Amino acid sequence: MDIQKKYSQLEEFNLKAELGGGEERIEKQHSSGKKTARERILQLLDPGTFNEIDKLVTHRNHDFGMQEKKILGDGLISGYGKINGKLVYVFAQDFTVFGGSLSRANADKIVKIQNMALQMGAPVIGLNDSGGARIQEGVESLAGYADIFYNNVISSGVVPQISAILGPCAGGAVYSPALTDFIFMVNEKSHMFVTGPDVIRTVTHEDVTKEELGGAHTHSTKSGVAHFTGDDEEQTLMMIRELVSFLPSNNMEDPPVKSTIDPSDRIDEHLQNLIPADPNKPYDMHEIIRSVIDNKHFLEVQPQYAQNIICGFARFAGQPVGIVANQPAHLAGVLDINSSAKAARFVRFCDAFNIPLVTFVDVPGFLPGTAQEFGGIIKHGAKLLYAFSEATVAKITLITRKAYGGAYDVMSSKHIGGDVNFAYPTAEIAVMGPEGAINILYRNKYSEEEKGKVVEEYREKFANPYKAASLGYVDEIIHPQDTRKKIIGALEMTRNKRKSNPPKKHGNIPL
Repeated sequence: MDIQKKYSQLEEFNLKAELGGGEERIEKQHSSGKKTARERILQLLDPGTFNEIDKLVTHRNHDFGMQEKKILGDGLISGYGKINGKLVYVFAQDFTVFGGSLSRANADKIVKIQNMALQMGAPVIGLNDSGGARIQEGVESLAGYADIFYNNVISSGVVPQISAILGPCAGGAVYSPALTDFIFMVNEKSHMFVTGPDVIRTVTHEDVTKEELGGAHTHSTKSGVAHFTGDDEEQTLMMIRELVSFLPSNNMEDPPVKSTIDPSDRIDEHLQNLIPADPNKPYDMHEIIRSVIDNKHFLEVQPQYAQNIICGFARFAGQPVGIVANQPAHLAGVLDINSSAKAARFVRFCDAFNIPLVTFVDVPGFLPGTAQEFGGIIKHGAKLLYAFSEATVAKITLITRKAYGGAYDVMSSKHIGGDVNFAYPTAEIAVMGPEGAINILYRNKYSEEEKGKVVEEYREKFANPYKAASLGYVDEIIHPQDTRKKIIGALEMTRNKRKSNPPKKHGNIPL
C-alpha cells in the first residue's frame, strides 16, 4: 500500500465520521429546527480552535445485529477548543446516530473528556440531545451513565460544568445535567424529565404533554431545574459563551478581569430618590443593580424562577462578582422555600470559584403560612444561611431598606462573615416592622389613635440604620448616589482576603 493511499484512507475515515448518521438524518435534524452536534460545537467555540478526540471510536456491541451497524464516532463528538481564547472541553450527542443514545463506547469518550478537564483545570460543556441509554447494550450503557455521574460529582467545585439541553433528555440522562453547575434549555425544543408523559399516563393517570411536563418554560418557571433559556440554539450557545466570560477556568484561579471604560467613581443621582418614602411601596431592585455595575451588563441566573430574589453575574471595575438581591417588586422581597434554595446554590457556586459576593438587602422576613412551614421553610431557609456563612470569598452587603428578623441575619450580615456592610439612610434594621412590634409590646393597651403615635415613636427609634451602626454591625451609612464608588472601594480593599474554614471532610448542609 503506497503512502498516498494511507493518506486518502485517513481522509475517507474523517469524512465518514463527519457525516454521522448520513445526509438523510442530517436533513431531518435540520428540518426539525435543530443543528447537528458538529455544527453546535463549531458555533460554540472560537473559529478554528476545535480539536476532536476519539473521532473514529465505534461501539463494541454484538447483540441485536448491532455488529453490522457501526458508525465512526458512535453518536458522540468530543474534544477541546477555546471560548474567548480560554481552553474548554466539550462533548455533543449526535441525534443522527442511533438517536444520540448512550453506548458504553460513547460514555468512555465523555469520561475521557471529563478526566482531561479535571487534570488540566478547564471548564467542561455538555451539549445533550439524546434518546437515553442504548437499549441494545443493557447494563453496559447504565454503567456508562454512572461513571459520568461520578465524574460530575468529583469535578464539582473544581472546574465549572455546564449543560445545554438541545433536544430530549429523559430517564437517567437527566442526572448528569442536574449535577452540573448550570443548565441551559431552548424554548419549545428541549425537554427534560425522569419519566415521560406515556409512563405518567399509565401509572398516575395524569394527562400531560411533553412540553408541559419538561419543557424549557416549565423548568425555568416552576421547577427551577433550568438556569438559562434561549429562544433558539444560536442564542443559547451565545449565552454559554457569555457565562464562561465571567468564570475562572478552575477553583485555583481568580475570575477574569476585563478592562472597562465605565468610571469607578461614577455617581448616580437618580438613586437618591429611587426608594419610596412609604416602606410598603415596592420598587425594582434591578434599577439599583444596573445603575451601579459596569455598563449595565447583568447576566441574571434563573430570572423567571423565585423572582423574589435576584441572582446573577456582573462586573465592578472589570472584576466579576456574584450578585444576590431581594426583589421588593415581587412578594415584597420575602424569603421563601424556592428563593432560599435558588440563592444558596448560587452563593455556593460563587464561593467555590473565588467570585466575590455583593448582596443587596431589602427583606421583610420569611414568608408565613402553612404551605411554607409544611414544606420545610426552616430547613430550606437554613440552606441560604449555611451558604453565606460557609463562603470565604469577599462579601460586600448593602441594606437599602428593610432588614427584619432572622432574614436580616441570613442576608450576608456582619455576624455571618460580611466583610463590608453598608446601609442607606433609608435602611430599617429591626426584629420586625413597627406595627407588628407595637402589637406585641403593648397588646390592647392603647386606642387606635394612641397606637399610631407609639408606632411612629418606634419607627423613629428603630426603623433606621443608626442603632446597628452604633454597634458596628453596619460599617458605613452611605448616600445612594455613591453606591458604585463605595462597592468598588470595598472590593479593592478585600481583593487579597484570605480566610479558610476549619479542616473537615465536608459540612452537612441542611438538604
